[in-house]
Amino acid sequence: MSDVLSQSEIDNLLQALSSGDVDVEEMKKSGEAQVKNYDFSRPSKFSKEHLRTLEIIFEHYGRLLSTNLPVYLRKNISVEVMNSEAVTYMEFSNALSNPVLLGVVDFSPLTGSVIMEMAPKLGYAIVDRMLGGEGEPLDKTRDFSEIELVIIERIMTVCVELLREPWENVLDLHPRLERIETNSQFAQIISPSEMISIITINIKIGDVEGLMNICLPYITLEPVMDKLNTKFWYSNMQEKTDVSYSDSIEHLISKAAVPVRVVLGNSSVSVADFASLQVGDIVRLDSKVNQDLNVFVGDIKKFTALPGSSGKNYAVRVTSVIREEQSDE
Repeated sequence: MSDVLSQSEIDNLLQALSSGDVDVEEMKKSGEAQVKNYDFSRPSKFSKEHLRTLEIIFEHYGRLLSTNLPVYLRKNISVEVMNSEAVTYMEFSNALSNPVLLGVVDFSPLTGSVIMEMAPKLGYAIVDRMLGGEGEPLDKTRDFSEIELVIIERIMTVCVELLREPWENVLDLHPRLERIETNSQFAQIISPSEMISIITINIKIGDVEGLMNICLPYITLEPVMDKLNTKFWYSNMQEKTDVSYSDSIEHLISKAAVPVRVVLGNSSVSVADFASLQVGDIVRLDSKVNQDLNVFVGDIKKFTALPGSSGKNYAVRVTSVIREEQSDE
């Protein structure tokens, strides 16, 4: 055994101690192991790196909410990510009050569900606004009616669909709102002792302010935990930026309508001749029949072409493309 000292090693150690070459206190300090408390009921499955990456994802999500929700609510909406933390699901559910708005979201292709908890006063404000009011919350909290839940479900469905874009750097997500629960006891999606991450978002609809908590269970995110780090996030985002942005811009530009005109020729006439022009009169142009015509895109000369017809329509056949450096000459 390597931990057992021989007699000669013991003699040398005692001699070193008696001579002062070895300090007993220093040996004690060097031999002390740093003990770190570990709570087996709350294993640290979410690192700070994971939580920070989730904050980045939901900061993007917040920008989408503030851009898209005003279309439905016709109110200025500001969204801010407040914080992220890792807790057990029991701590999250115990902090909920009744009534509560819990959207159970299927996080396909990942297994399991996540929960979107919306402050009741935001729900009342949404209902009031969707029914033509000013978007004011109720003075006294009460249960939501079936009609009110249908209205809130419509807005929550929009919120769930907006989750897809912020997660595209991690996986191709297809979230779907399964149901809305107003009693936390009917939203037990995982074991109470399971770890979850909670992203807290502050939403302000006009003058009404409330919180939205997104509950993300570890067992749901486990297959993509390796991708929830800032290094992977930024490198993947950079790769997509170079390609997807240029493709998107090209796709949008391709649908833009631009005026195209062909100049058959020019002619100079006097004001008297112009004033006396009649139907059937011939105006002589300065171009010949077999001469290339100039084709303008907007006000820029871009092509040359020969005139002709296509069916019953007049048409031109492009004969050359005028490059930018040629048009400047």
